[in-house]
Amino acid sequence: MRAEILFPHTSVNALISFRSPKWRELVRRVARLPQDDPDALAFSLMMIRMNACLDCNPDRFKALMGCSACAKRTIQTYKGSDDALLLAYKKARSEVDRYLGDELENAA
Repeated sequence: MRAEILFPHTSVNALISFRSPKWRELVRRVARLPQDDPDALAFSLMMIRMNACLDCNPDRFKALMGCSACAKRTIQTYKGSDDALLLAYKKARSEVDRYLGDELENAA
């Protein structure tokens, strides 16, 4: 078991068996993508926020559990609806789109 600094793309598969069919389909689709795909980046951004990855450090219990176990626990104990989860993903996706659009404009 190894903890990353931020939610790694390799941990997406750990979330396939949770929640509603819509959630599971999103997880399956994202898990098949390369880690630098905008949809995968958006999923990671959403999970980084939900898991509070920015507050994690090697001495914390969360880090000792590993990223996949932490993400499973976060999704299992999430009190919001699956629609709220999917909305959080869509919000993260629009942020990734906006960031990538800004990067393209600045490169031109």
